[in-house]
Parts: sequence; structure tokens; C-alpha cells
Amino acid sequence: MANPYKDRGISLVVGVESRGFILGAAVADRIGAGFVPVRKVGKLPSVTVRVSYDLEYGSDSLEMHRDAIEPGQRVLIVDDLLATGGTAKATVDLVKQLGGKVEGVAFLIELIELNGRARLQGENLFAVLQY
Repeated sequence: MANPYKDRGISLVVGVESRGFILGAAVADRIGAGFVPVRKVGKLPSVTVRVSYDLEYGSDSLEMHRDAIEPGQRVLIVDDLLATGGTAKATVDLVKQLGGKVEGVAFLIELIELNGRARLQGENLFAVLQY
């Protein structure tokens, strides 16, 4: 997961709760970047920004620390699974809300039939495995 992003000037890896924490931290270590968690509402200890998004069965929200990303920082978003793309798109929106530049969105697994790529049009998307 890290190889496509080595030597690309990425300063932060954003990992999505919770398996994205494990994968994202490992990728951050391998490319020499910092790590930022994106969590469910109310889990982070400092001032946050929030984005809400629709799911197949309702809605949800994610938060990130307001000071986690500086404008112009190059960011890689990492998660374990791309299904419908709602969580990934919400995370992209959080990064951009803080002024970050999304350099890529990387997943361990992409479920092709659910067409999550459609929600991430225009983003540099990478998946290790596709089913």
C-alpha cells in the first residue's frame, strides 16, 4: 500500500476508524509521514471539524481535529475497504475542508460491484485487492 506513495512529498496519512488506523499508521511510517485519525463523533479529545454523509440505511458523521492539517499539506487517505464510497468521500471532504491537498485514497480491498469509485471521481484511487 505504501509503495505507490513513496517519494511523493506526502506529509500526512489520514486513517479512517478503525482498521484504517492500523493500515494508515504503517503506511505513514513507511513513507515518512505523520498520521492523523478520523473518528466517529465524540471520540477525539480536542476541537474538531465534522462532516455528515448518507449511508444506504441512514446517515453518519466523522470528525478530525481542527488543527490536524495545515492548508496546502499533501495528504494520503488510507482505509481497509472501499464499498459504496460514503466514508471515503466524507474523509476527502474533511481533508479539503481544512485546506489539505488529497494526493491519493488507498484501500486494501475494493468491492467492485458496489461502485464506490463513482463517489470518488477525480481522486487518485488505489486498491491492493479488487473483488
